[in-house]
Amino acid sequence: MIITVMGAGNWGTTLALLLYEKGHQIRLWEYKEQLARDMIAHRENRTYLKGFTLPEAITVTSSLGEAVDGAEIILFVIPSSAMRQTARLLRDCGALFENAILVSFSKGLEHDTLITMTDVIASEIKGRRMVALSGPCIASEVSRKLPTTIVSASLDSEAAFIIQDVFMTPRFRVYTSDDISGIQLGGALKNIIAIAAGMNDGLGFGSNAKSALITRGIVEIKRFGISLGSKPETFNGLSGIGDLITTCFSGHSRNRHLGEEIGKGRLLEDILDEMVMVAEGVPTTKAVYEYSCRHNIDMPITEKVYKVLFGDISAKDAVSELMSRDRKSEHHFEK
Repeated sequence: MIITVMGAGNWGTTLALLLYEKGHQIRLWEYKEQLARDMIAHRENRTYLKGFTLPEAITVTSSLGEAVDGAEIILFVIPSSAMRQTARLLRDCGALFENAILVSFSKGLEHDTLITMTDVIASEIKGRRMVALSGPCIASEVSRKLPTTIVSASLDSEAAFIIQDVFMTPRFRVYTSDDISGIQLGGALKNIIAIAAGMNDGLGFGSNAKSALITRGIVEIKRFGISLGSKPETFNGLSGIGDLITTCFSGHSRNRHLGEEIGKGRLLEDILDEMVMVAEGVPTTKAVYEYSCRHNIDMPITEKVYKVLFGDISAKDAVSELMSRDRKSEHHFEK
């Protein structure tokens, strides 16, 4: 199949290589012309994925028309903040194949509206088949062909199965789901809890506290997702607890790393200035916290992460406040 990968970050480049090795015709689109030229000249993404050769058969371009002309699958692998603008550019370029399947691999929410990435794309490009891919996956592990599992979610079962077949390899296993909203909410909200887990690491609080953050964190994610109509069982799966565990423990997680540096006492602005890739958890924390306040959703961990990032309390004080909350039952007693 002809597949266009939108975004040549570490994930976009990794997925381009994975799909090329399956025999697909790959176009890798990069918005920044200089980065695209550098990748063409060196046949390597020296900015985001060093050490992996880009075969000559993979077309690298900053021309959107060239990238999407005749493409049967368009894969969006870009920051959530750029998704709407990119979808509009794609809509207006005049080269989009009518029956193309549009796939989001971006783990974030639109900050102002709090809608998922597939909903952002669908609001700009009408009447297309939409699929979301999400799950516990780190780009550096996929690029090294380490075993990984994700979920292909869509309201269109045929589209979900097509994407499952397109991506499936002996080292990259793909499940399917019809909960396209829940799959994306799990992938976005776990970044908030990953920041909290990183703060725990930076403070040196150990495994007991980190495990508690993960366990109570999935409760918050589930509460939020259910309030928006997602299925509870989705958050017990790969794109819920699975993705949360990976992000909270991996040394390659940007959001966990950011939280760790905060826990060590560094300022958010200084950490963001030195990061090459986007930490989606920062704007997601703000958007989710503000929504939870408006709709009375109990999310104490999210609240504390927000107050550390945007307020005036330290990570250590946030943990103390969480530990000193009113006593509760983990589950309700049977009457």
